[in-house]
Parts: sequence; C-alpha cells; structure tokens
Amino acid sequence: MPLPDFQAFLLPVLQYAADGQEKNLREMYDDVAAALQLTDEDRRQLLPSRKQLTYHNRAGWAKTYLLKAGLVENAGRGRYRITETGRQVLAQRPERLTRRDLMRYGDFVAFVGAVPPDSGPPETIPAEEATPDDTLERLHQTLRDQLAQDLLEAVRSAAPAFFEQLVVDLLVAMGYGGTVRDAGRAIGRSGDGGIDGIIKQDRLGLENIYVQAKRWSGNVGSPEVRNFAGSLQYHKATRGVLITTSDFSQGARETARHLGGTLLVSGEELAQLMIDHGVGVTTAVVYEVKRLDRDYFERD
Repeated sequence: MPLPDFQAFLLPVLQYAADGQEKNLREMYDDVAAALQLTDEDRRQLLPSRKQLTYHNRAGWAKTYLLKAGLVENAGRGRYRITETGRQVLAQRPERLTRRDLMRYGDFVAFVGAVPPDSGPPETIPAEEATPDDTLERLHQTLRDQLAQDLLEAVRSAAPAFFEQLVVDLLVAMGYGGTVRDAGRAIGRSGDGGIDGIIKQDRLGLENIYVQAKRWSGNVGSPEVRNFAGSLQYHKATRGVLITTSDFSQGARETARHLGGTLLVSGEELAQLMIDHGVGVTTAVVYEVKRLDRDYFERD
C-alpha cells in the first residue's frame, strides 16, 4: 500500500490536539503515524530529495493547512493547539478531512489562492488549465509564503537580544555595516534618543544608518515614526530604518513619506528580506529544470 497523501493526515493531526493542550510537533509525528497504521517501511520512506521523512513532511503540511483554515493555532516555537473552530469540526465526528473540507474557511481559501464560487473571476490559473511551469511557480510561491510565516513566528518568539543580532546579520548580508563584527559593536550600544543601533551604509563608514528594531505586538502608529524621526534629527542623521515584527498603520506610512529619510520595514517585509538574503534559512533541495536547446538542433 502506498503511503497516504497529506489529506489523510489532516484528521489525525487535528485529533492529536483534541484535549486542548499545547502539542509538540516532534511528538505529534509518531502519534499520527500510529493512528494511520503506518508500517516501519512507511516511516522510513524519504522524499525524493532524501532530506526529510515523507510522513513527517505530510504531517507538517497537514498542520499548516489546519492552521490556515483556523482549526489550530500556533502556541510558540514548534507547538500548536486546537481552536474552538477545530473543536466544532471534531464534534461532528468526521471520518476524514480533505482539502475540499477546508475550502469552507475564508482564510484557507486566501492561502491556497483559490476563489469561492460566485465571488468573481479566479486570480490564479485553474489546475486543469495550468502548464507544468504554472504549477511549479505556484508551488514555489506557496512554499515561500509558508517559510515567511515560519520565520516570523520564530522571530517573534526569540529573545530581544537575538532579534537585534538578527537585524545585524540581515543588514550585513544586504551589504551594509562592513562585517558582522563591525556592525555588532555598533548595534544596541547607543541606546539613547530612541536609537537602537548605528550601521555603516558602506564598508568605509562614510555614512551611517540609524536603526530602531522593535517587536511591537500591534501595528506601529504615527507617534512612533515621529519619535524616531526626531531621534534622527537629534543625531543629525539623514537616514534611518524602523523595523518591526508587526506592521505599520496607514498613518505611520504617510508620516514616514512626509518626513522623508525613514524606511519602514514590516514583519512581512523582514521575512521576505531574510529569505532573499539567506538569513535564518537554509536550502533544503534544489531542482534543476532543463529546457530543450533549440539552437543546438537548428544549427546548419
């Protein structure tokens, strides 16, 4: 018997959290494998990349899909718990959950990029009309979006000092600050006038960028942006970067545009920059896609 697809993992992953307690993902794998009666051979099967156990991958994606549908919620690093919506689903005693079942939840529909009936034309190409390239691009974007959310969850649960170091690593990876050692001596040391750190804009240190990195729980508003701009003025600085793990209000963004010299980086943008510059992420697998070289065959 082939290993069940990820949909078969949806219900066991949800049932594992039925008691309402926080659940560890690592501990969840064996319980779910037992519920699905996976054999030892099933449990040893690896993905084609040889980088991960297949049933770990499918259970992980099942948890992600349940999270996007609102049936479970994150409870810290590597942990999750059931929501009231999830309890309501289990109360109906379903024999199986599928991707189609999750399409009843708007957040999940938004996640997979589909559009419910009668809500307007679809924004993505239907699966039956998609080329292999379309499918590959869509899957790549799905993986990237999930990675960005995993990064944000990890950043928000990390210690403040770790967050400051992460900012240093990212700015250096983007070409600022010279070296991590140089930047590390600056960040977190000024601590006055609303400035958390000073990073070289270039390797010679001809101009500095003033940084404030905060893990706000809610959206950052206009007052915080004005205070930061005032700190820049106090230090006679012309450029500053305000980084948050949340987001900025519309008023905050308008204030930054009006004052000038201040770049706002939201949590979502931070995660995308981390992916683009290889900070806090590692390459799991590389698929090399080759195409026909028509010039080779059309030579005289």
